[in-house]
Formats: sequence, C-alpha cells, structure tokens
Amino acid sequence: MWSLSRRAVLAGLAVSPFAVTAARAQARPELLIYCGITMVKPVKELADLFEARTGVKVTLSQGGSEDLYDALKMARVGDIYFPGSDSFRKNHLAEGFLGDATLVAHNVAALMVAKGNPKGVKPEVRELLRPDLAMVVCNPDTGSIGAETQKILDRAGLTEQVLTQAAFLATDSRNLTQAIKGGRIDVTLNWRATAFFPENRDAVEVVDLDTTVSQPARLELNLLTFSTQAEAARRFVALAASAEGQAVFRKHGFLDASLKGDY
Repeated sequence: MWSLSRRAVLAGLAVSPFAVTAARAQARPELLIYCGITMVKPVKELADLFEARTGVKVTLSQGGSEDLYDALKMARVGDIYFPGSDSFRKNHLAEGFLGDATLVAHNVAALMVAKGNPKGVKPEVRELLRPDLAMVVCNPDTGSIGAETQKILDRAGLTEQVLTQAAFLATDSRNLTQAIKGGRIDVTLNWRATAFFPENRDAVEVVDLDTTVSQPARLELNLLTFSTQAEAARRFVALAASAEGQAVFRKHGFLDASLKGDY
C-alpha cells in the first residue's frame, strides 16, 4: 500500500538533476542542492543571500526526501543533500554518497487542521481515527513526514488502523497541506513549520502533540562525496549554520539547531 512508482516520482522532481549536468560545463560556479520540500523556503532565502555574496549560482532540486536520494544516487551529480530528517542519512550512509553532515535546524510533526480547528481536534494522535473526520497521512517511502508519521504511529500501535482509515496516501508535506486547504480532509499529521508559511498561515493551524509522542527531527545538510564544488558547498553550509542562517530557519517556522523557535 505504501509503494509508489519511483520512475514517475523522479521524473516529476521540480528541477531534474540531469538537466543541471550540462550547466556544470559552463564557467560560472554552481551548487546543486537536493532539498526536501518542507525546507525549500529557508534554503531558497539562504541561496539568494549566498549567490549575491559569492556569485555562485545555487539550484534547488526539490521533492520527497527518499526520491531525492534516489535521484542523486542515479545522477551522481550535485553538492548537498538536505532531507527532512536524519533518518535518511542513517539509512543510506553505508552507500558512500553522503559525506560530512551539519545540524542546522529541527522540525516537529504535529496534527494539522483547518484554521480555527472547526472539528475540535484534540492534541492526541488517536484523533486521526475519529470516525467523523476525513484523514490522510503521507507515504513513508517518499517523504520525510511519511517516515516520521510511521515512527509516531508505530510507537502508538496505531499504524495499521490509520492506514486502513486514510482516505489516501500523500507523497509529501505539500500535498498534505493542500488537502486541508482544499477541504478534502479534516486532519493530517504534517511538519508544523509548513503551517507558518505565508501561503498557509491563514488557512491551516497546528495542534501540537506532546513531546513524548512527537520528538524534534534533526535537519542536517549532507555534503555529497562526488561534489565538484566542495569548497563552495562548505561555505553554504557555514552560512546556514551561522547566527544569520539560524534566524532564517526560525523565521520560516523551524526550530534552530539549539531547539529555539519563533512560533
């Protein structure tokens, strides 16, 4: 039930890594960052700052974290991998494509509902099973929030029940948010930072779970071992880890590396 077509998903990535290969032959330095969808906004802001200061162009390939890893593994081109949790590094480190990792932020899973919480959803993971609520969760084989959802449900012993009751399985956090905004569902489990994005904050809100149920996920920038722009990649990582970079992550609803947040 969890599986999706890898070929179809990889073909749909926002920026194909294969299209970047030709651009690499040009004289201007360029970084390619494989970025999970949830983190695109802060990374784009940091990329604009970095490009303005260094002249190094930064291109983002965005998608679900597992699909991005499959893409970089296939293409063997790029400089940084930024998945939605450190579990992807743990799962793939032995394959040899991921080099040094730097913690730059944290994200936390929370229940997401329409603005005003019209159905009165309580801060309990069992609310996903309320018979009066339409519910969707993310596929753990494609997006980081899917993998995190499975961890939370496994700990609660609710995985099979939730999968059976889900209206469908989304591919990533963005699709979960769109399902709430479009009125197709009443509740989901999503990364809380997405509720504070400008295009979402007037339409959705979060119902935070207890920290014993939903623990902060580490967000790490991973240098790629086949990078041809290693020095520039390290400079980008340094910017993200700096006080200025940490403020950017907090601005977009994330907890910083020290677990401080603005929301």
